[in-house]
Parts: sequence; structure tokens; C-alpha cells
Amino acid sequence: MAKQPRILAGETVAITGAARGIGRATAEALLRQGMKVAIGDVDLDAARQTAAELGASTIALPLDVTNRESFNAFLTATEEQLGPLDVLVNNAGIMQLGRFIDEDDITAIRMIDINLHGVILGMKLALGRMIPRDHGHIVNISSQAGKFGAPGGATYSATKHAVVGLTEAIRGELRLMGAHIDVSYVMPFVVNTELGSGLGEARGMSSLEPSDVADAIVEALQLGTVDVWVPKSAKRTNVLGAVLPRSLSEGMARAMKADRVLAGADINTRRAYELRASHSEPGLEPVAEQAQITQVADD
Repeated sequence: MAKQPRILAGETVAITGAARGIGRATAEALLRQGMKVAIGDVDLDAARQTAAELGASTIALPLDVTNRESFNAFLTATEEQLGPLDVLVNNAGIMQLGRFIDEDDITAIRMIDINLHGVILGMKLALGRMIPRDHGHIVNISSQAGKFGAPGGATYSATKHAVVGLTEAIRGELRLMGAHIDVSYVMPFVVNTELGSGLGEARGMSSLEPSDVADAIVEALQLGTVDVWVPKSAKRTNVLGAVLPRSLSEGMARAMKADRVLAGADINTRRAYELRASHSEPGLEPVAEQAQITQVADD
């Protein structure tokens, strides 16, 4: 018998980094399901504008995912204004590109702090609220770079690999505890957002819209899906790559130009995003007033 989709109406969801992009699209999709949505973002003005545009059942709150006090205050305010936390979507993340040997240490620290430590912190704080009620679902946004590893985005790929491993490990711990808390990780291909601007293209793969990822998150919440591939067809590619000899799987990736998606990014198109990303963690100062991306020339 097919699993009956869970009813989401009336539940409370907190979404990190939700002022724009995938986070905003997810907020819209979950509002359509009848959920109450808290938008958390380090850019409070943008979060407030988004909440105002989305309308009723939406609130905007300040959030620095790298700071425990800030994250805890975000979840506390969410529960005070909307009710007990049912769902946390750990969406906040940045992607600064360039060759690994050219990457400065502050850029690496910033990506690890936001993309990984932010998820770790969010899960700890959310589980502390969900486990006593034996109810909840945490969704972590990873990437297909978290499965394959993408040249031109080594540290970014590392953070997304870590999110996958973290989620799987915590899922196992919750099962051993007998806790009825669901966890999911979402692995999209390139998405048409500011973060995904100026990237290269892979043969046979089309860029996604934020709404595609949002719809996949809704389905994961309804069905309890753990590993969420967007598009779903990418799962077949992953399975094929896993069974082929390395030489063949890497040759297939080169033929598809999958190894050029991040490495072939357009520095000029990405400049505005890279500069904003370099200011995205209040505790760290930007290294320089320039984009932290190095173009990798085609051979």
C-alpha cells in the first residue's frame, strides 16, 4: 500500500536563508500547503520585504546561522509567534568558487561555518525542541556537488558532502534512540538563483528553477523521503557512476562537461554574488573587495 502523504496544514516551519532564492521559493510552496512560515536571514531588510510580499502566516526574523545565540533566538521567536516547531529547513549557504590552490583561508572558513557548522547548529537546536515532543522533520539543503565533487568548488563540495554524511549519521542515531523525527537532505543540480549565476552547463542537464527544489522539499515532507534528488533522474546517473569503473565514470563526466560546471564559471556574471557572499558572515571580514573566483580556462 502506498504511503499516505502527511498533511502539512497548520504546522510551523522555520527556513534559514529564506529571503531569496530556494529559501523564498520553499516558503511560498509551504504557505500553499497551509503551513506557518518563519523566514530567517542575515539580511533582515530583505527577509522583511519577502515576508511582506508573501503575506499572512509569514514572519521575518534576524538570523546568523553561525551564531548559537542568534539561531536559538530565531527558533524561540518562531515558536512564540507561530507555535511549536514542526519543520526546520537548513537552507542558508554560500558558494564561492575558484581553484583550491588560490582560495584564501577566510573564504574557506566562511563556507564551512555557514554551509556546515550552520547546519550542525540548527540540527542540534531543532532536535532539542523536537525530541521531547517526539515529532518533527529537518530538511538540509545539500547539492549534487555533495555526491560527485565539483572541480572549481572544492571547499563548497566538501561542505555539501559533509551535510550528506551528517544527515545520514543523525538519522541512524535517531533510529537507535527510537525517536520519530524525520531527516532529509536535498541534492539539486544548478538552480537559477544568484548563487547559481554564471555557471557552466553540462550536456543533457538543464538548470532548475527554485520552485523545482521547493516542490521536491514539499514532497519530502509529505512522504518522509531521505535522499532527495532534483531532478529525480539524477539518481540514476549517480547509480550508474557508482557501478562503472572510475575511468569510465570520469570519462562520462568529461563528455557531459560536468567537470566544467563550476570550473567554467563566468567571473563577471558572478561578481556581484561573490562580493555579497564575502560579507555574509558578520563575524568574518571580507579578504578583499573583489570576487573570490578564479576562471579556469578550457584546455
